[in-house]
Amino acid sequence: MSSQRRRARAWVRRLTHPRSWPVRWRLAAVSSGLTLVILVLFGGLIGKIATQRIRDDFNSEVHSAAQILAGEFQINYSFFPPKPEAGPQLDAFTLPDDASARVFDVERNPISENRGAAPMGPPDPGITDYRGMRVATEPILAENGVGANVITGYVQYGRSLTHVDSTIDKVWLLIAAGILGGTLLASLAGVAIAGRAMRPIASLTATARKIATTRDPSRRMPKPPAEDEVGELALTLDQMLGSLDAARGEREAAMQRQKEFVADASHELRTPLTSVLANLELLQASLRGQDQAEDREVVDSALRSSRRMGRLIGDLLLLARADAGRLDKHRRCDLAEIAGEAAAEAAPLMGDRTLLVDNDRPLPVEGSPDELHRMVLNLLENAARHTPSGSRIELSLRRQGDQAVVEVADDGPGIPPAMRTQIFDRFVRGEGPADTARGAGTGLGLAIVSAVAESHEGSVEASESASGGALFCARIPVAASKPVESKPLEAL
Repeated sequence: MSSQRRRARAWVRRLTHPRSWPVRWRLAAVSSGLTLVILVLFGGLIGKIATQRIRDDFNSEVHSAAQILAGEFQINYSFFPPKPEAGPQLDAFTLPDDASARVFDVERNPISENRGAAPMGPPDPGITDYRGMRVATEPILAENGVGANVITGYVQYGRSLTHVDSTIDKVWLLIAAGILGGTLLASLAGVAIAGRAMRPIASLTATARKIATTRDPSRRMPKPPAEDEVGELALTLDQMLGSLDAARGEREAAMQRQKEFVADASHELRTPLTSVLANLELLQASLRGQDQAEDREVVDSALRSSRRMGRLIGDLLLLARADAGRLDKHRRCDLAEIAGEAAAEAAPLMGDRTLLVDNDRPLPVEGSPDELHRMVLNLLENAARHTPSGSRIELSLRRQGDQAVVEVADDGPGIPPAMRTQIFDRFVRGEGPADTARGAGTGLGLAIVSAVAESHEGSVEASESASGGALFCARIPVAASKPVESKPLEAL
């Protein structure tokens, strides 16, 4: 429900903020808006003209009907008694259902009216409106014997405006329906045309998103069928990707050459360093006299520095070979046996710390025994370096699904959460008051652990142990074939 609400809120925000609409929506909105304005102006003009024409025609019809009736009537005045008589009667004429007619004498007194005639007010000449009726009044003329026409009476003719108003309302309704229909059609056509126009850009966007996800600039942009601005954009993006791909290839080649150089240089440094160590050891053995104590201290210091340099070069060589992809070939081996040997080698470094090993079943893996040995040994040395005296260090191995899990836990001060993702970087030192090892570390031990785990298609992570200390967990895929035999190991 929460995800549906978030999507609904996102749609509401998008609808209420036109700037966040897709381009095709904005194009369709502009198109439909312009169409609406044009249709409103055009429809208003047409409606006004049609309305005026309908009213004028109705007025002409009422006026013509009044003139026809006035021409058909004659009013005779008798002297004894003085009474006007109109002929013929209004009921003799066929009038519309909504029409009313009256005949007045010259004194504006009603003489005759049709059946059901509605009130139409006083017979004022011309066209007037009275209680929802359009009324036309025309004089009745007669010759006076000397060739002149005199007014002998009036004819009043009126029709209800209901029919006219209904017709005008229908006209405006049709105009409004036409405006809305035209705007809707313009919107749909705008969306369709804009969608078709934006289809090449959508294809470019999808390809660019795939490139951003895979980080593979070797992919190429789809070429639009038309050679327009979109086609030029696709061509420019394709050229940019080609340049980026070439630059990445050159950078990767340079980095590979650099990695190979570092690996070769580290390897070559071991030969003269081995010779230096051998000569220093011979010199140390030859300086045994009391008068040579000062020289012996100098040689001992040089020998310690040389050995430390040897360890540093060994670490750098392993990392350089891992970067260059030149690690030892993998073969089938038992990770449990390798971990037991590493624990036996690390036992003298523990001092008064307690090392517990839970390793009673074989774990066959495909890997390099020397590198896996170095991984476990570095984890144990790291635990011994960063825990106080009297601490307990536990090495446990188990199988979890298709992975072999190596865990090294302690009850020391632990690792700050902010450093748990950085501690496997190179030359990162986690020094603190609990560090008891003599000499500063190189900051490469855990980097080697991470490099070895990754070279075996595994992973390593740091977290908090059950006792509040540090917990390192390395995962290595288990070999698919049958397990190999291993020697049982006892806990140290």
